[in-house]
Amino acid sequence: MRLVIQRVLESSVRVDGEVVGRSGRGFMILCGVEESDTLEDVRYCVEKTAGLRIFEDEAGKMNRSILDVGGDILAISQFTLLGDARHGRRPSFSAAARPDVAVPMYEAYCAGLREKGIRVETGIFQADMKVALINDGPVTLLLDSRRTF
Repeated sequence: MRLVIQRVLESSVRVDGEVVGRSGRGFMILCGVEESDTLEDVRYCVEKTAGLRIFEDEAGKMNRSILDVGGDILAISQFTLLGDARHGRRPSFSAAARPDVAVPMYEAYCAGLREKGIRVETGIFQADMKVALINDGPVTLLLDSRRTF
């Protein structure tokens, strides 16, 4: 499972001109599921996401988690995060999970965050989504359950 986590002041996603998900202060997360991902990958990502200390404390140091600040999450499915552009000019998406695998993993990731008490909103899987955000910092992190970076 591969994630792009952005600390935001707010974010939203529209489908056909209608807002279908939004967050206030917290994270906007792009989530890509790999064909070989398991529930262990999901658990790792849930724990890392909830525990990331990237919000500032009173001293201005990034020392607080989303749980500490009571933040929200907007999680968007994003198969292109698994794109491999190392060869040629057209990326290969062969590592990205098919919907029958990706949907349950993505939903398990969101459910795991909700179980920790975090408000999570989502986009619509496989829809043409328009995402807007105000990046705070900016702070953007890459997370991969296989720890490839």
